[in-house]
Amino acid sequence: MTRTLNPTLHTVRRDAFLDAAQRLVETKGYEAMSVQDVLDALDVSKGAFYHYFVSKQAVLEAVVERFADGGMAAIKPIIDDPALPALKKLERVFAGIAGWKAERKELVLGIIEVWNSDSNAIVREKVRRMTVRLMVPLLAAVVRQGVDEGVFRVASPDETAAVLVSLMLGFQEQATHLFIARQAGTTPFEVVERTIAGFTQAFERILGIPTGSLTLQDQATLHFWFG
Repeated sequence: MTRTLNPTLHTVRRDAFLDAAQRLVETKGYEAMSVQDVLDALDVSKGAFYHYFVSKQAVLEAVVERFADGGMAAIKPIIDDPALPALKKLERVFAGIAGWKAERKELVLGIIEVWNSDSNAIVREKVRRMTVRLMVPLLAAVVRQGVDEGVFRVASPDETAAVLVSLMLGFQEQATHLFIARQAGTTPFEVVERTIAGFTQAFERILGIPTGSLTLQDQATLHFWFG
């Protein structure tokens, strides 16, 4: 007789593995943790683990994907708010993402460690593609609203959103390098400020809005990560 899969139970058990793996990434670091560490944390067999994940890398990808999905869910109400002007909506999207990451700082730090490893290039590429898939439709809606309001001056909201997401990914990569440099004491805070200003001006030019119209990261956020 064929076993019937219980979707709810499957999700609960899978999430338990993700919770354990996430705690290990935060406390021990991904490179140092092993599949056996996950098994020990849950007191389960290897067979149980491999029922849900094919490898240690697969569980990392799932942890990062869950983190990203949660971030997208957090900013969705901002995108859907009909009373919020497009420019303010764009700023709050970035503030919402920054707040989501700040509340999960230990996980973000663990992910940064992974990003610096050449052995995890495949994971980085998968996350890049996931970010494009999730963010482009959301930003396209905001850009389209801004065009309708007469604030953004772009020819194509969809293509503009794709360019903005590419710029976001470049910004995140640069922010990671700056964070590491600040931790090492090799880069002054002024460099961080200039870098953020440069990316902000690029956003403004792409959207066709005056310089100084947009705030991507406020001073409190900058000091939280780079201070």
